[in-house]
Amino acid sequence: MKYPITYNYINGQITESESTSFLDVISPLDGTLLSKVVMSKTNDLDNAVIAAGKAFEKWRKTPIKERVQVFFKYKQLLEQNLNDLAALCSEENGKTIGESIAEIEKCIELTEFATSLPQLITGEVLEVSRGVECRTEHTPLGVVASIVPFNFPAMVPNWTIPNAIALGNCMILKPSEKVPLSAIRIAELLKEAGLPDGVFNIVNGDADMVNAICDHPEIKAVSFVGSTAIAKVVYKRATSNLKRCLALGGAKNHLIVLPDARPDMTAANIVASMSGCAGQRCMAASAMVAVGSVDHIIDQIITEAKKIKPGDNLGAVINKASKERIERYITEAEAQGAKVLLDGRAPKVAGKENGTYVGPTVIDFVTPDMAIAREEVFGPVIAIIRTPNVEGALQIENANPYGNAAAVFTQSGGAARHIIENASAGMIGVNVGVPVPREPFSFGGWNDSKFGVGDITGKSSIEFWTQLKKSTTKWNPEAGVNWMS
Repeated sequence: MKYPITYNYINGQITESESTSFLDVISPLDGTLLSKVVMSKTNDLDNAVIAAGKAFEKWRKTPIKERVQVFFKYKQLLEQNLNDLAALCSEENGKTIGESIAEIEKCIELTEFATSLPQLITGEVLEVSRGVECRTEHTPLGVVASIVPFNFPAMVPNWTIPNAIALGNCMILKPSEKVPLSAIRIAELLKEAGLPDGVFNIVNGDADMVNAICDHPEIKAVSFVGSTAIAKVVYKRATSNLKRCLALGGAKNHLIVLPDARPDMTAANIVASMSGCAGQRCMAASAMVAVGSVDHIIDQIITEAKKIKPGDNLGAVINKASKERIERYITEAEAQGAKVLLDGRAPKVAGKENGTYVGPTVIDFVTPDMAIAREEVFGPVIAIIRTPNVEGALQIENANPYGNAAAVFTQSGGAARHIIENASAGMIGVNVGVPVPREPFSFGGWNDSKFGVGDITGKSSIEFWTQLKKSTTKWNPEAGVNWMS
């Protein structure tokens, strides 16, 4: 075992649990046993909430301009430790080093945004009547929780940690039990940056811990990122316990390709989108809608996809079960009449025979009723659905229950605008295969890709992590009495 057992992080220190249940943490790259992670008990969560509650009394009274000083230092530490953090991320998740470096760089950008929060929550003040002043101010909620997935061990936690904490809350993080190592390292860097003990805590566990977080009476808000099926459960359970909840689910992103699209640019973007992070991201290209005669672009996509090599510039999928599930989708679609143009099933990766790899896969003549066209595959696979016109493409896109992202590849501004206005998705790309907004623009989809109000990053996150206090003051008796007072 390469690393020590992964326990919890409570009140500024690694904390063992009474639990005797552990799960193996296996590297998807080569099957190496990295660590064992504790499956915590509810009393571990209670202890974390108590520590966070005590820390909150002082942290909420700390002026925000002082709170963000921690994140100026944290940003520096992320930069200084970038390569080590990326290596750890790659080991436990299976993505390439280059992708892991990009993930840490996004953490840095997210943290940089958090340092700007004092300029964004200044509130408002207005003399509403002679001698009467109204004021608004954002105040923190208290103890909050963030439940995060395996596909971005560092970035998704940093969607919530900097903003929620800079805004005055104290946090409980529940990492994926598949990738708990990066979270502990993040906690250590936050402490080194000067974050007071108890403000940030980690409780490891599985579905039982997710339920416990949703049920805990002292946790005021819960954010979740994961599959749509679980997002629905978390949203219903948390809100039934009168908590705020923002639950991000899965996706089925459609890339609409028009005949006038530039072949080289289109092919490069589509292949990068479908194969980046081994397709294990909610912004991955999952379905390409081929409008009219685009065979020349499909040929270019095949050429580009053949440059993607498992174990080289394509990482592993998270585990054996995921590999088997992805390959089942391919086999089923082929049996139903789809044509596999590039087959990534059962690749051989020299020296990493115990790794869990799926090669880039392109499947043509997929019909909208096939499972591979309807469901989130979460692998380096793109299904091509053909349609004669743009309206047909929009019907295909709008018919899917998800609404995370969509993109169009064209040189026509009018066609692009029409698709922007009519695609049912929260994030749209034009000649961009992964239309993730940069800070301060927020991340969030529509429909079955998101449950709750607002977005998880950017300016929109302020409303989720704070509540608005309104005060009305009057000091001068000479102002007299009117209908207000």
